[in-house]
Amino acid sequence: MARSDPESGDGGDEGGFRRVASVADAREGSPQVVRVDGRVLGLFHHEGEFYATDNQCPHMGFPLTDGSVDDGVLTCPWHHARFELSCGDTFDPFADDVRTYPVEVRGEDVYVDPHPARETPPTEHWRERLEHGLREDIGLVVAKSVIGLDDADVPPSVPVTVGTEFGTHYRRDGWGRGLTTLGVMANLLPALRAEDRRRALYVGLSEVADECAGEPPFFAQEPLSTDRVGPERLTTWFRENVEVRDSDGAERVLRAAVAADLPESTVAGMLVAAATDHVYLDSGHRLDFVNKALETLDRVGWEHADAVLPSLVPGLADADRAEESSSWRQPVDLAALRFDAGDALPDLLEAGAGRTWTEPDDLLDVLLGDDPHDVVDALTDAVAAGATVEELAGVVADAAARRVAQFGTANEFRDWNTVHHTYTFANAVRALSTRTDVPELYRGVLDAALSVYRDRFLNTPPVPLPDPAGDRDSDAVLEDLLETFEVEADEEVSRAGRLTAEYLASGGDVDRLKRHLGQALLREDVGFHTRQNLEAAFAGYDAASDAARGRVHLVATARYLAAHTPTRRAGEQTFRIAERLSRGERIHEA
Repeated sequence: MARSDPESGDGGDEGGFRRVASVADAREGSPQVVRVDGRVLGLFHHEGEFYATDNQCPHMGFPLTDGSVDDGVLTCPWHHARFELSCGDTFDPFADDVRTYPVEVRGEDVYVDPHPARETPPTEHWRERLEHGLREDIGLVVAKSVIGLDDADVPPSVPVTVGTEFGTHYRRDGWGRGLTTLGVMANLLPALRAEDRRRALYVGLSEVADECAGEPPFFAQEPLSTDRVGPERLTTWFRENVEVRDSDGAERVLRAAVAADLPESTVAGMLVAAATDHVYLDSGHRLDFVNKALETLDRVGWEHADAVLPSLVPGLADADRAEESSSWRQPVDLAALRFDAGDALPDLLEAGAGRTWTEPDDLLDVLLGDDPHDVVDALTDAVAAGATVEELAGVVADAAARRVAQFGTANEFRDWNTVHHTYTFANAVRALSTRTDVPELYRGVLDAALSVYRDRFLNTPPVPLPDPAGDRDSDAVLEDLLETFEVEADEEVSRAGRLTAEYLASGGDVDRLKRHLGQALLREDVGFHTRQNLEAAFAGYDAASDAARGRVHLVATARYLAAHTPTRRAGEQTFRIAERLSRGERIHEA
């Protein structure tokens, strides 16, 4: 039997209403807390009427009965979120609407219906809240929405789709670090602990919101209406428009290609060709963004291609072209080497047709060597010997991983970005090689290899690759590794690399290592590059031709992560608040 205590409710009634208090007590004691059918409600008497709401402020859970009511507005005293008392709608974007409950006065008693039908199903509610959090760039709302969707068993593809739709529409400059971060996080999901997958989505979506904040929207151009032009001519038109930096014209051509239902590999080839007509666009970011956009479409569906792919065009058209910089022209004209090798590709491919290539034992050493002519000759000889772009891209990605794994901490800190850019670019070339077989992608291999050459001075002298005996308990090694991310010191960088190699040599499970590296990444306020780096390393490990090469990718990213941690962890604090609120914890209490 329910008790008649005003804070308990006193049993059932037709229509779902429960008695919560006498009229006199409710009027005299307003506001007061009432508990009915497991719910904790605030009961208010204002301007002759009774109102009931959830007693927890939807922002951060403070008791609303500790607040004030004036002119029909309920104000939470903690962060001053305001709510229209009769319907619960908030005046303040950072706070969600508070739920209200029907109230009836029956004789001398006040009744509340604690289980009214929701006007909006939870899935729809949290999707709307996610869109709101993205528009207003409110991290706590984004975090609560991700948790709410996950609790409602909504697959990750849904918030990824919402974020992708938002990011491609609300940033005039198109695809950037925000959408790339979201793509990175989506790719990492299978490797993460279950409890970290929500964190990953929150991180990616928050980056989208942050990059779009205050930006004008992206207004899409109409596609060319012709349906009588083949893919070869569309590709030519697209490249010509990007060449002269006409993003509007290029966008119309690209949208025409999508509307023509060309194969995905053909559209990907158009983008690759334009992104490699010049050398190493924007320090490799542009080709990496192309790859991430295509990987995102794998997650959300190709039906979104008409919105997603045009967002790449402004960056392709406006990108810095490396051949215009002195570092690619002096003291050796690397750009000329690359262009000459690119021009020779048709003949090289004809020579290699039907042949099977075997990697020379010294190819990796040549790629890491001091002579760019040897680098280009080794790659062009490989093409003539039948090497596929996927085979060469894999070797170059392994070489790029070595540059990160052997990066000397005596260099300037910002030089981590230099070896990182080469690494993620090489990873993008390798990933794209599994998607399209256009010959222009060999130019991406050349760009990556020459960038590896340019980074050689950052391995002077090279940090030795660790080669531990592997005679320690792997659990103890992993615990030591995680401690390196808690201390900001140069010696922890090399220690992180050694411990990663030792864990693997000790028979440690690589999937477990990935989960713990992901955990260490997601709790930090690390920037765009560190998140990219980890995702590229996981992909590089999975694609490596043997365990030794794969290990270098994980050693490299452990060193990179150790160099960029610890941080303030403000984002983690926001996410934990959202988690605690979802569990009904009282944030305001110790």
